[in-house]
Amino acid sequence: MSGLTVALAMVPEAIAFALVAHVSPLTGLYAAFIVGLITAAFGGRPGMVSGATGALAVVMVSLVITHGAEYLFATVILMGLLQLAFAAFRLGKLIRLVPYPVMLGFVNGLAIVIFLAQFGHFKTTGADGVSHWMQGTALFAMLGLIALTMAIIYLFPKLTKAVPATLVGILFVSVLVGAFGIETKTVGDLGSIAGGLPTFHLPGVPPTWETLKVIFPYALILATIGLIESLLTLNLIDAMTDTRGMPNRECMAQGAANVVTGLFGGMGGCAMIGQSMINVNSGATLRLSGICTSLFLLSFILFGSSLIERIPLAALIGVMFVVAQKTFEWASLEALRKIPRTDAIIVVLVTVVTVFTDLAISVLLGVVIAALAFAWQHAKQINVKTYTDEKGWKVYELEGSLFFASAAGFASLFTPKDDPKEVVVEFRRAKVVDHSAIQAIDALANRYQQIGKQLHLRHLSPDCLELLTKAKDMVEVNIHEDPHYHIADSKLG
Repeated sequence: MSGLTVALAMVPEAIAFALVAHVSPLTGLYAAFIVGLITAAFGGRPGMVSGATGALAVVMVSLVITHGAEYLFATVILMGLLQLAFAAFRLGKLIRLVPYPVMLGFVNGLAIVIFLAQFGHFKTTGADGVSHWMQGTALFAMLGLIALTMAIIYLFPKLTKAVPATLVGILFVSVLVGAFGIETKTVGDLGSIAGGLPTFHLPGVPPTWETLKVIFPYALILATIGLIESLLTLNLIDAMTDTRGMPNRECMAQGAANVVTGLFGGMGGCAMIGQSMINVNSGATLRLSGICTSLFLLSFILFGSSLIERIPLAALIGVMFVVAQKTFEWASLEALRKIPRTDAIIVVLVTVVTVFTDLAISVLLGVVIAALAFAWQHAKQINVKTYTDEKGWKVYELEGSLFFASAAGFASLFTPKDDPKEVVVEFRRAKVVDHSAIQAIDALANRYQQIGKQLHLRHLSPDCLELLTKAKDMVEVNIHEDPHYHIADSKLG
């Protein structure tokens, strides 16, 4: 039942996204069927639903307008191959680097995007070919049916949870419109969904270097956006279900699905957060619901187009409004006043950028800002305690992390001209993180050497010692209490 509900909700979106990308409705529906089936059966996150998405469609528009649909199919195949390469190198785990504030911004931004996307259905095309907002009886009928659908979805679970409330809402409103002959927009107004089985089709593009130069930039962007949206949705469902998905397996399935989709005339796809929320909130967290969704979509195309095309758009809009409301993390609004200011800024920034640009840019921007904020905070945390030991030597006892952002602060902690002849730098409570830290230690050693003073370095890690040049002979103790302590430097192999 959840699979049927999700399939019904996917139809208008698949058609709408296909129209956005300037391809036929069946191109979007075939993508929803093929991508959804393969990822449901073999992906790394049971319960997650994939199909044609708006985030990918907006990237495809210029390619289709400039070069045609055949180039799109070739691009989708290359997109899938890039995603397979991403999986082969096991880079799916990089999604763990996305901080929680970025996740919040992503979820809130997509909830707003889902909400705003529904308003396109409130427009009608007049005889002059220009789109106009609905008015009068048509508008009130649409709003009333939307409100009725939402009321059923919210109230029906109080009676029973044996049947998904979203399915009940769609069916009830559809029967009501048919029984009373209410004039309102239906799925059929978006375009016919009748068709046959998808057929194998090699893209009709020349296999030349020039073709590759055209499609590769689009394929790279699509692959990146698709994986980011899919893996973030995977993380979200993990949190909702208290389970753990497999990012690399999901990347592999997404890549294979897009290769197959491109070979069968589909527009490609990735995870759909709205439909995934419908599925999970209905209690369907295993693979069967996603497989059923795809099979229902195919049955709609082959046998049920006349019935599906009669479904009022208002019912499906009501479902998506509820999805948007449930997807938005309302608690984050209250949390903005309590969490660190940097995290609050990241949440708001990622939300806004997701709404006004695209997902990939917003997530990458959020990760970069979070990383810079982390580096800035840790750069300020390196400090030193000084004392004179029983030999009369001055001891600098460091505490904190020494890396590229704190290297300048590290250098300012020392006063070579004012220090005695013998000086000790104690690294027992400090971490040497990167090659910038090594350079800072060597530079410090050089400062003391130039004025004829003896510098003693204690408790540096073995790999740190290997990279030192000026300060190598000053290391007295090359044993650290933590046997796993080492610097994160690429030169260490």
